[in-house]
Amino acid sequence: MANDNAEIPAVEDVAEAVAGEAPAPASSGTGTTHEYGASDITVLEGLEAVRKRPGMYIGSTGPRGLHHLVYEVVDNSVDEALAGYCTHIEIVLQADGGVKVVDNGRGIPVDMHPTEHKPTVEVVMTILHAGGKFGGGGYAVSGGLHGVGISVVNALSSRVDTEVRRQGHVWRMSFADGGKPQGGLVQGEETTDTGTTQTFYPDASIFESTDFDFETLRARFQQMAFLNKGLRITLTDERRAPEEPSDDADLDLDAVAVEGEVPAEFHTVVYQYDNGLLDYVKHLNSGKKVDVVHEDVIAFETEDTERHIALEMAMQWTNAYSESVHTYANTINTHEGGTHEEGFRAAMTSLINRYAREKSIIKEKDDNLTGDDIREGLTAVISVKLSEPQFEGQTKTKLGNSEVKGFVQRVVTDGLGDWLERNPGPARDVIRKAISAAQARMAARKARDNARRKSPLESFGMPGKLSDCSSKNPEKCEVYIVEGDSAGGSAKRGRNPETQAILPLRGKILNVERARLDKALGNAEVQSMITAFGTGIGEDFDLAKLRYHKIVLMADADVDGQHITTLLMTLLFRYMRPLIENGYVYLAQPPLYRIKWSNAPHDYVYSDRERDAKLVSGQAAGRRIPKDNGIQRYKGLGEMDYTELWDTTMDPDHRTLLQVTMDDALAADQTFSTLMGEDVESRRNFIQQNAKDVRFLDI
Repeated sequence: MANDNAEIPAVEDVAEAVAGEAPAPASSGTGTTHEYGASDITVLEGLEAVRKRPGMYIGSTGPRGLHHLVYEVVDNSVDEALAGYCTHIEIVLQADGGVKVVDNGRGIPVDMHPTEHKPTVEVVMTILHAGGKFGGGGYAVSGGLHGVGISVVNALSSRVDTEVRRQGHVWRMSFADGGKPQGGLVQGEETTDTGTTQTFYPDASIFESTDFDFETLRARFQQMAFLNKGLRITLTDERRAPEEPSDDADLDLDAVAVEGEVPAEFHTVVYQYDNGLLDYVKHLNSGKKVDVVHEDVIAFETEDTERHIALEMAMQWTNAYSESVHTYANTINTHEGGTHEEGFRAAMTSLINRYAREKSIIKEKDDNLTGDDIREGLTAVISVKLSEPQFEGQTKTKLGNSEVKGFVQRVVTDGLGDWLERNPGPARDVIRKAISAAQARMAARKARDNARRKSPLESFGMPGKLSDCSSKNPEKCEVYIVEGDSAGGSAKRGRNPETQAILPLRGKILNVERARLDKALGNAEVQSMITAFGTGIGEDFDLAKLRYHKIVLMADADVDGQHITTLLMTLLFRYMRPLIENGYVYLAQPPLYRIKWSNAPHDYVYSDRERDAKLVSGQAAGRRIPKDNGIQRYKGLGEMDYTELWDTTMDPDHRTLLQVTMDDALAADQTFSTLMGEDVESRRNFIQQNAKDVRFLDI
């Protein structure tokens, strides 16, 4: 979420050359052994601007940027795992605010660098874009193209302690105040172990907060363990004791504390998946609590040693109505897709249609199934590793290597084709589900056509209850989706009619998590939104036709209002996701209380905590509050008159809007499935586990 008036730093991808992290996997470490030494470290430039403009390097100085520091350090260790030298990575959130990352890889080289004439570990730690990924010598493959390396972590930390176990000794070097060496490299005691330990303390003068979120890190590292078959990742939080699960808690069977390796008094999870992506798909589907169309997960992997490309993938069809396909290149989440996803889609669509016709499941006169029909309910994870990845797209998360498409297409055609031939029964079930999806698609198209024909306003194109704005410039226009006609009336009177449109909704829209699109299109409120937005929906969706660049969901601050907001978000996520991905969706923040000072202008506050603080500060400043009805509690938007609604919630100069963002599509997918799907038990467990995060609840 982002504040409406806050500047959101652009993540300028300093991605062409990234310090401890650039891209390139081909195999997970078998193959020729290369001596990793000082000559493999290539220096591109220094660290000058990192502390001045941290947003350029880590995206922001908020929570996202803070956690990015941990990912940078861990990605270095994962590169050692990809190269076949590291089997265990341990991350410790220390009670003193530091983060310690320990691996059993080869250790950063410690001998003198041939051109910099400093210990190589000092070069890696203090010079931007110095690493084993840039000359092709140190790593055949590596993750984290968007990483900027341990040197940037060093620049943005108040202190970093580096320990290297290599060449028979333990070597230590410390840095402080943004990467300044605190003495030279010290050779310590003898050891037969190898590896690197980095302990860093984020600089509190740079970051908005230096408090790491355990759940954010846990989810990220579980994903890394799935993507790196056999790698063991341990995450320990020394800031809190282990949780005592209740008898009916939803236990994470993947997270098992290993006694003796970490003190039992700390909260610890350990992840290791010997079946890699096959385990990942099982985990995703078990989290959604959906029925599967076929019991076994389809999984295969292959490697082209000449072209240095490797593919691992796993997939399984379920009875869900949405697809859940996730792609990775060199363990980077390519949520914009790319050539690997194109190859996968092309192979699957062609192969399923050909098989269905050969087996006479689809008749000659019938149309081919579309890719969307075939992928309905599919959970799939595709991971490619290659030595020279090219990334494109707005956020550099789209794979552009042309040779990957043909490679993936051939492998999927062979692997999935073999499964279809060996499993004729499940294959027919998969195709029947796709045929059912095609029938629903045709019904949805018919419903859209009927709605267009029946609409008396078709010539004008807008639903009758929409109070549109006069401006035709989408960049200036915003539409408020308002709960209830009374609130809609206030909003219409209080708005700026030039740029603000109002669309009131009556009641709750259909839960599209439990229904296909054709059913959703029968809902008048859904139809009104689709028409007002101008983009169409599903296969007709066209972002270029969007009429408003701010879609503001404005509901009451009570439980019903939150439920309506969640229903709307589910619709947008499942069928109009580009609206969220491009930052066009916002949540209005109406006030919860009005404090009626008798000798000063009234104050509006948005939470119990803010109310209490405002009362203390106001009374300290000599303000007085009436004995009767001094504090008004708003039960709903309809209680505000139009001037109050404008002043508090709609005036661009004073309002607070939360921008809906989606950093992790996979996590969002799982959350929507849990909260809005059929399985009551998983929803209850989710609410119990997250209840501690709810600060203010009006029931």
